Amino acid sequence: ALGISGNRANFAPIVTETSDVMKKILFVTLFAMNGFCVQAQENIQTFGQVFTPQDVVSADQVASRVNGKDSVYLQTTGVVKEVCQAKGCWMKVDVGNGQDMLVRFKNYGFFVPKDADGKKVTLNGKAFAYEMSVAEQRHYAEDVGKSKKEIAKIKKPEKSVRFVADGVILQ
Repeated sequence: ALGISGNRANFAPIVTETSDVMKKILFVTLFAMNGFCVQAQENIQTFGQVFTPQDVVSADQVASRVNGKDSVYLQTTGVVKEVCQAKGCWMKVDVGNGQDMLVRFKNYGFFVPKDADGKKVTLNGKAFAYEMSVAEQRHYAEDVGKSKKEIAKIKKPEKSVRFVADGVILQ
């Protein structure tokens, strides 16, 4: 049997060394984990009103939610197709079938990065049916740098769904 007086003192340095090693391992592990968490969060950008995504519908479902209503307040997610290259003051989100939804920002209160094309976006705000005039379509075509020939091809109003976002999460 081990005696309390002499043998315990012999084990004290080993326990201390083990504790120091464990502290170092724990410190390195926590530091590494913190680095991964920060790196994951750096890819997320928020604009406008901060919100928590809940009951989010995909962008291809927004038109059916608006159908027959004046407007619908909701959260939706999709992929950014285009962004205004002048300021980032609007974007288009892919809703499938070769169509997109024009997204503007409430009260012109914030902009998004001009290089957001292809990124996943979650929007909080109001969706509504809209008929865009030829002049307005041409204006947006100019904003993204389309050629005069492409702009001249726009000849009739376009029915679509629009979205006014009060908050945006970009990934």
